[in-house]
Amino acid sequence: MRTVCAVVLVFEAIVIGLAIPIAIQLEGVDPAVAGGVWGGMAVAALLLAGLQKRTWAHYAAWALQAAFLFTSFMISGALLVAIIFGSLWVVGVIMGRRVDEIRAVHAAHAEAAEGEEDAVTAPGSQTR
Repeated sequence: MRTVCAVVLVFEAIVIGLAIPIAIQLEGVDPAVAGGVWGGMAVAALLLAGLQKRTWAHYAAWALQAAFLFTSFMISGALLVAIIFGSLWVVGVIMGRRVDEIRAVHAAHAEAAEGEEDAVTAPGSQTR
């Protein structure tokens, strides 16, 4: 799950970063505000992408999704992009959890197969 979420965050950071010049040129947002708000969110998305192995970073990324959604009202068209990335985030979490469950089941079956193989090969018996 964490890998999928990290990928979504990296692409989201790129898109958020590209929203800065749009906010400045088309919407007339002060460059310091645009750089602070969306630049900060882009940096936070990159940092959280790298820290997705930690549980707190995963929850912080949920907060980042909400922040991007709320600040997207300041830029034309950004609301659609925020909804798309929010949807990708939710799908990434759901599908990532399924993949993690499948990997855990596969690892359990592999471990059980090794245990059965060791039980069949008793100490003192010869193998090829």
